[in-house]
Amino acid sequence: MAISIGLASSPAIAQQAEVKLWRLDCGTVAANDLNAFSDTKAYTGKSKQLASSCYLIQHGSDYMLWDTGLPAAMKGKPLDSKAAMDATVTLTIKEQLATLNVDPASIKYVAVSHYHFDHIGQLADFPGATLLVGKNDWQVVTTDPVTYGADPKPFEAWIKGGSKVEAVANDKDVFGDGSVTMLRLPGHTPGHNGLLVRLKRKPVLLTGDLAHFSENYKSNGVPTFNYDRAETLASLDRFKKLADNLGATVIIQHEPADIKKLPAFPQAAE
Repeated sequence: MAISIGLASSPAIAQQAEVKLWRLDCGTVAANDLNAFSDTKAYTGKSKQLASSCYLIQHGSDYMLWDTGLPAAMKGKPLDSKAAMDATVTLTIKEQLATLNVDPASIKYVAVSHYHFDHIGQLADFPGATLLVGKNDWQVVTTDPVTYGADPKPFEAWIKGGSKVEAVANDKDVFGDGSVTMLRLPGHTPGHNGLLVRLKRKPVLLTGDLAHFSENYKSNGVPTFNYDRAETLASLDRFKKLADNLGATVIIQHEPADIKKLPAFPQAAE
């Protein structure tokens, strides 16, 4: 019996649009008690300055934001060295989009790795975009945000139904050609996701908050505030194997050294 395979419709070999990736500065985090990122007390007495990074992706004529960083209201705020953790913002996403001559209203998708405040801080500035969010995270935000430390306010435009939302249950091929894929990586939160961007030169894997800095990534460290330890470790295992098999550049989104693997704004990675 002859078998016909629809190759033309397969995302893996579909004609891929041109893809560009910009790293955006979405704030700075002073982790003055680094043990918050270790449920085995691996960093007693240590501190580290972390980045809060967001990403703009151009797919043909469409634009997508990955994470929206810390709230714009934190712009110019001094960092408190005595607080266990503090944060500040230098530039807003809208200001950086203006540098690129990208109209905020033209953003087609705004995708968030998870619901923590430093990843959704400027979400409300893009109500015209379709929100892509992990299904289990969306359930938390819309049913029981207080228990899980989620703030539903930045999601209001989508919760009230005035803006489009897609609650993503599994991996999500955003544009249908395999170029940009949300990766289901639960553990940090119930519906946490990472992102795979297949650039022309080399794939890029964005961690979300799967890990927060290089040492924690290498040692499979689990923060004290993660939702589920076993899911975190399983997601780290999957992510690392994907990185190896794809030969991808790994970007730990809070790790300043990793962010520097990508071109400095306003240059794009292609």
